[in-house]
Amino acid sequence: MMNIDWKKVGLFAGGVLFGTAGVKVLASKDAKKAYVSCTAAALRARESVMQTVTAVQENAEDILAEAKQINEDRAAREEDICGDDCADREEEQASEGTR
Repeated sequence: MMNIDWKKVGLFAGGVLFGTAGVKVLASKDAKKAYVSCTAAALRARESVMQTVTAVQENAEDILAEAKQINEDRAAREEDICGDDCADREEEQASEGTR
């Protein structure tokens, strides 16, 4: 003879009822409004993050351009100060390094 475990049957029936009620709640108009509001908030947050990323990227490009300009100006000053003497010393150092 088969023994029925009424506890398991009760848990199964409760799960079915809870699942059915959950589906009804999730499909309701109020739930849809909540989904729309949450999605709109997520889109606003995404837009804000993208604006911040763009600003940081632009600042990084500006920093890189200024750094390159500083290095070019410094190299030009050194060339003006040293002239051919620096070029000769650099060649001597390079040839000593290959020995």
